[in-house]
Amino acid sequence: MKALRGAAALRNLREQPLWKLLAALKAPVVIALLQSLFMDADKGLPSSVLLERLARDMDALRSTGEDLPQAPQAYIAEWLNQGWLTRRFPAGAHEEEYELSVEALTALRFVAGLLTPRTIATESRLSVVIHQLSRLAEETNTSPEARLAALRAERERIDRAIDEVERGGVKTLAPDRAIERAREVIALAQELAADFRSVRDEFERLNRGLRQSLMENEGSRGDVLEQLFAGVDLIGESDEGRTFNAFWRLLTDSEQAATLRESLDEVTGRPFARQLESHERKFLLGLTGALLNEGRGVHDVLQNFARSLKSFVQSREFLEHRRLHGLLKEATQAALSAKDLVRPNAQVGFELMQSSSRIRSVSQWALYDPAQRVTDSSMLAAEPSELDLDTVSELVRQSEIDFRTLKAHLRAILERQSQVTIGQVLIEYPAEQGLGSVVGYVALGAKHGEVTDGSEVVSWAGDDATQRRAKVPTIYFMRERYLELVD
Repeated sequence: MKALRGAAALRNLREQPLWKLLAALKAPVVIALLQSLFMDADKGLPSSVLLERLARDMDALRSTGEDLPQAPQAYIAEWLNQGWLTRRFPAGAHEEEYELSVEALTALRFVAGLLTPRTIATESRLSVVIHQLSRLAEETNTSPEARLAALRAERERIDRAIDEVERGGVKTLAPDRAIERAREVIALAQELAADFRSVRDEFERLNRGLRQSLMENEGSRGDVLEQLFAGVDLIGESDEGRTFNAFWRLLTDSEQAATLRESLDEVTGRPFARQLESHERKFLLGLTGALLNEGRGVHDVLQNFARSLKSFVQSREFLEHRRLHGLLKEATQAALSAKDLVRPNAQVGFELMQSSSRIRSVSQWALYDPAQRVTDSSMLAAEPSELDLDTVSELVRQSEIDFRTLKAHLRAILERQSQVTIGQVLIEYPAEQGLGSVVGYVALGAKHGEVTDGSEVVSWAGDDATQRRAKVPTIYFMRERYLELVD
């Protein structure tokens, strides 16, 4: 039975984002990209910054032969769907922010630990266990005699240490043991910083749970409503809220903060600290600020959730949500009742027009500014447009102009006179193909005529009987080049 329960638990864990990330087909590439994007700062990235950095990293991987056929946007959407990224829209921000989910962060730290393994059994970890157990035993002992005996023993130990220092017997840790303890502190601090996201996720789940209880309460006033109207901060008074508030008070205590800063300054200034990696020293130097920033972010989320929940109730918005919730429940119950009476493929005589709108994030929409789209209702007479030879050549390649007829018109005129321009030809032979005929004459003139620096205005009637004009180069078709116009 124990194996059966274990297999069921692991099978359920295999469907979670953490295991899916480690077992993904391209797990090495995906983990490397996520580490490159998020693990340095361990914070969220705006959408534009994330796309730019991801595109740059993907180009570098593709240059080495890595198969990454999709666009960066497609991979971000997939990672969101898999639960490896979370997307938020912070208050006052201009675009979305992305960050690692708790499961993905745990997976990345696990992989990083495999790449840089530490000693299996370390003296510092054992000392932490012994110290915490002794403190637990002392602080849970209700016997005054035992507590006094422990305090006296501690006093004697301190007196002996003072005597040793006065005699000049200062004992310090060996450099290797000091480095070991420093890295143990770094590991604990990194886990502590990562725990903030789990706390924030717990607050989000609690907030959703409280709102759901408001929706599903069918009485005039449920327990949640009564407490909210009484001014009780349900999120702050929850187990998660009380735990975090206690931690936040400890973190922001001036005495504790000063002790932490002084200890960090002393440790990073010791000779053994120079043997730490650069990123480890950087982490220690910024530990206080990192903890405060992470804690401040969770504290702001906690306060915002509490205020929004109160506003949700005080504005009576929950009444409309409750009404919609009731309608959806009635529709669901009606569908369940009808499923045994109506076949799935039976005609019910009702047509439902489905929406074809594309659902996108709000941040991807551009606000409409009427000032930028005001059109001038007045209509001005347009000047004749100009057709240069490059434009004519492009139009000729894209069209089917009747050059045979155009050449015949030119030959007929040149039999009677020595030269003729395009405008003169159009007067005698109107443009049957509209602009196409004009373009054809210009193309023939560029090849078989004499192009001058001047210009002339030609006109023609389109298929809609509207008279149009254009300015074209003055081109003369000469009788001396008559034979060039013969097909």
